[in-house]
Amino acid sequence: MSASTQETKLTFRRYKDGNTRVKSHDRIFQAGYSYKCPTYIQSTPPCQGSCPAGEDIRRYLQIARGMEKPPVGMPWQEYAWRVLTEANPFPSVMGRVCPAPCETGCNRNEVEDHVGINSVEHFLGEYAIANNLKFNKPSVAFSGKKVALIGGGPASLSCAYQLALKGHSVTVFDEHEFLGGMMRYGIPGFRTPRRVLDAEIQRILDLGVEAKLNCHIGKDITLEQIRKDYDAVFLGMGAQAGRALPTPDSEAPNVVTATAFLRAFNDGRLQHVGKRVVVVGGGDTSIDVATVARRLGHIEHAKPTDAESAIAGRMAHDVADISAKQGADVILTSVFNIDKMQANKHEIEQALAEGIAIRGGLVPIGVVKDANGRATALRVAECEAKFVGPKLEIKQKEGSAHDIPADLIVSAIGQAVDFTGLEEFDNGRGAISSDKNYQLAGKPGTFAGGDVIRPHLLTTAIGHGAIAAEGIDRFLAGEELDKRPKIDVHTFDMMRKMAEKGLTVNETHEPIRGTCNSDVAVHNFDNRSSRYVIPHDELFLGHFAYTARKQRNIITLDEKTALGNFEERLHPLNEADAIAEAKRCMSCGMCFECDNCVVYCPQTAVFRVPKSKTSLGRYVDTDYDKCIGCHICKDVCPTGYIQMGLGE
Repeated sequence: MSASTQETKLTFRRYKDGNTRVKSHDRIFQAGYSYKCPTYIQSTPPCQGSCPAGEDIRRYLQIARGMEKPPVGMPWQEYAWRVLTEANPFPSVMGRVCPAPCETGCNRNEVEDHVGINSVEHFLGEYAIANNLKFNKPSVAFSGKKVALIGGGPASLSCAYQLALKGHSVTVFDEHEFLGGMMRYGIPGFRTPRRVLDAEIQRILDLGVEAKLNCHIGKDITLEQIRKDYDAVFLGMGAQAGRALPTPDSEAPNVVTATAFLRAFNDGRLQHVGKRVVVVGGGDTSIDVATVARRLGHIEHAKPTDAESAIAGRMAHDVADISAKQGADVILTSVFNIDKMQANKHEIEQALAEGIAIRGGLVPIGVVKDANGRATALRVAECEAKFVGPKLEIKQKEGSAHDIPADLIVSAIGQAVDFTGLEEFDNGRGAISSDKNYQLAGKPGTFAGGDVIRPHLLTTAIGHGAIAAEGIDRFLAGEELDKRPKIDVHTFDMMRKMAEKGLTVNETHEPIRGTCNSDVAVHNFDNRSSRYVIPHDELFLGHFAYTARKQRNIITLDEKTALGNFEERLHPLNEADAIAEAKRCMSCGMCFECDNCVVYCPQTAVFRVPKSKTSLGRYVDTDYDKCIGCHICKDVCPTGYIQMGLGE
């Protein structure tokens, strides 16, 4: 390997050139009075700790790489999908649209690049749809309890899914024609294909979940009636009312909110947008609006724009018939500079490639109108924006005001909850207040989740729904709601894995850990997943060679090819690449059977557990009569699974 190649690809070294001091020596020499031996500590990897849905990411990647074997007769893809969907029933949707905070947190970023977690999730979701996989029917008896879920978005559907698996009768009330909430009405179809969304929703309905559509609480049925007919209520109606521009006199027929714009498009009622479109925002929703506007384009001499008619609900069309239109000039403004915008970096790059102009550091200060009251321009000023604590402070630059001509202005600055018929739940700040179990204070049996708590990611809503379902289940059983764990995610259960293999642990023996010579115990193992996320400096990163990430094929359009193009841009990995990507996982906080500790132990104190007694996570043990506390096993453990704790 040439020196230049080595500089490019060798991304981690434990020691700098010329540093010959090995940190373990002092510990070896001090072993007489600082005697500490290895313990085996399961921790939460930062990918899981960063996942709002709490997916057991490490485990389904281990299944994909072949480390954990599926049950006899089950393909590994199905097994990995079933583990994934214990937390998230929408892997194919989230594999496309989730901004993947798990990848931002991934410790592999310290080596060369994060693991493509989102792309493996996408692959598994597509496999499940292609092979018509269904959720297993509830293994528990029907409880006889009934739960009403208000709203048909990701929070309610996640909650409905978990409650159905727990044996409860579930009914979802939604005012729309179809279920899906913001997954359907807030994201364009070229990002969430309807075949995918419909398939993943249908699986939930197939569990026996009932849906009452076109049903508005307060109009078609009262909240009092729901309380009378059901044993618990979940509020997941989302925040589908957009926020208007915070400028004087912003009301005009061609000034609309992003949620109204996207719903009109996703309903098939939006045909063209006008020649000049200005979108105010900076988040993912504003990018969606801008890319939709760019694709729709405009028709010469069309008055008024279809945005006005469609949003009012008076026009239908087939979006496939728009390819002959001329392009729209789309400008997206944000109070932040481009590098500080909240939108997904990849989506920003795609928007720029499609010819959308993004102008950062601008704050809207007014709307310019003609004699008919129609907006002709957005007045903006240059600004500096920063967060001071949770509050956004915007400082305008004097004398910088100017106008951006516009035929259509779209406000994508946030969302609001429509509390019509549900006013009693408004906390006065346009949201709902709840505890960590997502139960409302002073309202036992009433829970909430998703954007009604705070507008955030779709995967956040999925996590809220799952946690609320656990709280509802305990409430229906008459149990106290426990304090939620500090790190509230799905984690690997080694005891369950041992039971699956036919190994038994005598849990009446105290302690069930802390010994290397008794069959009643699980060596010196402790599961700290509920309270500890393992950082990269607890891993031996030098174990991992440079391995380039397998990336999905992304179709990048330009300003000409984007017009009228409503095809999906993101293609899933093939099977070989999905497996290769899973093999890049460093299994942070869990043994992945590399044998380093066995090979490097100078006392042969660390040994492999006999195959008849092994399970995932129970691969090595220590003979503490031989161990001298040298710490070498910890130093060479790539995953940080070995900690020096015994003897403290």
